[in-house]
Amino acid sequence: MEFRLAGEDLAAIEADAVIGFVTDSSESESPVGGEWNRHTSGLFGEIVARNEFKGKHRSTALIHNPVGLRAGRLLLAGCGDRSKLTLARVRDAAGTAWRQLRTAGVRSLAATVPDGLDANEGVRAVVEGILLADYESDTHKTDEKDRSVLESLAISVRDASQDALDRAVATAEGQNRARELANEPGNLLTPSVLASRVTGLAQDTGLECEVLDQARLESLKMGALLGVARGSKEPPVMIVVRYRPDAPAPDGPHLGLVGKAVTFDTGGISLKPPADMHLMKHDMAGGAAMIGAVLAIAALKPSVAVTAVIPSVENMPGGEAQRPGDIVTTRSGTTVEVLNTDAEGRLILADALTYAAELGCTHLVDAATLTGAIVVALGNVYTGLFGNDKDWTGQVVQASRRAGEKMWPMPLGEEYSELLRSPVADVANIGPRWGGAITAAAFLERFAGDTPWVHLDIAGTAWFESKQPHAPVGASGAGVPTLVELALAIG
Repeated sequence: MEFRLAGEDLAAIEADAVIGFVTDSSESESPVGGEWNRHTSGLFGEIVARNEFKGKHRSTALIHNPVGLRAGRLLLAGCGDRSKLTLARVRDAAGTAWRQLRTAGVRSLAATVPDGLDANEGVRAVVEGILLADYESDTHKTDEKDRSVLESLAISVRDASQDALDRAVATAEGQNRARELANEPGNLLTPSVLASRVTGLAQDTGLECEVLDQARLESLKMGALLGVARGSKEPPVMIVVRYRPDAPAPDGPHLGLVGKAVTFDTGGISLKPPADMHLMKHDMAGGAAMIGAVLAIAALKPSVAVTAVIPSVENMPGGEAQRPGDIVTTRSGTTVEVLNTDAEGRLILADALTYAAELGCTHLVDAATLTGAIVVALGNVYTGLFGNDKDWTGQVVQASRRAGEKMWPMPLGEEYSELLRSPVADVANIGPRWGGAITAAAFLERFAGDTPWVHLDIAGTAWFESKQPHAPVGASGAGVPTLVELALAIG
């Protein structure tokens, strides 16, 4: 697809359709309303006066043959109250608009940037919104797809930078790559297949990639990861992807991105209920997010070193599967009593966090679809965020806000760690029922040690359970925008 920043007036851009953004549209004689009135011979003011369109968030109004525009269609996209205008709102509005237009034969598209938003932020919102909305989760459907292939996108804006456009394209493409991986079914994306795909992506992007096979994992004594994999015929792997800047900052941080990649999770011997178990193909969404993020980071080339560590297994029942009550020894030497085999993500992350620190990572972020408890606490709106270092946690929170992702800081403390005591091992892999998301994070905190670390529990935000105006059912790519923003900020 061709992207360009068009400094010329919107009326001069030739395209099949134009997306225009509206806030406070109840006043048809406002500056924005006046512009759209000119382009529609006053029709904009009429539809506002008739309450057909008020500019509410994710609302749209389609006008054919707008006067003064070279496009055949003008789609007005509502962004809601101007005082609440944010990157995230505009991104959703842009996505909603494109999903309406892409079934109407639109191949070339022009768009404005809404008033009230910084030009660079507006470019990011519009481009990310359209690219994310262009993704569909129907790869394996064989019927003919009833939608347009977008070939070009021109943004009518002044004072925006090429860097903002490049960042938007790289971030959205990385997020879509994460969605592609997380949407793949378990029979087509085993740990070995995931490793092969990531190896190919790394080669295409100029990244270093190393795959640790089962023999290597055994030599490294990663007993927690290996224990989870025992019930499956599919061998486990650990994928290590390295981005190294051409001009690294002297004594700069080394960012470690650790992502859970359970390509299918039955729960093991602690078998999950059958309802919705098919969705457990996306239990590798954390690993997918780290892959998408490091691909985007490589395209944008910040000066910070980044290493992504993705432990990947299947969690299956079987004669070789680990049992509740088993004790495993982690890479760090810590022994773990496995009270529940469905609490497997924290086990593979324990070994991965230890290994990431051994590779020299000075700052860690892990992401995982870890607990149903975080969904009980925060629903499908916010990602739960935990950390062991106030400054590092603050940097990740600020990155999430700049990226337009909702993340909510959650507590940690000795009281929660005490709930993981075991009479027969150093630690148990689960605590009591209440506070389950926090005790899961407390388990991981032990393996981060003194390294500044943040844990993102994306169990509620990694998947769209129903069709959205701006997105299909399926993986969301949660975490990628924040991680890209974080790498750029510290690099």
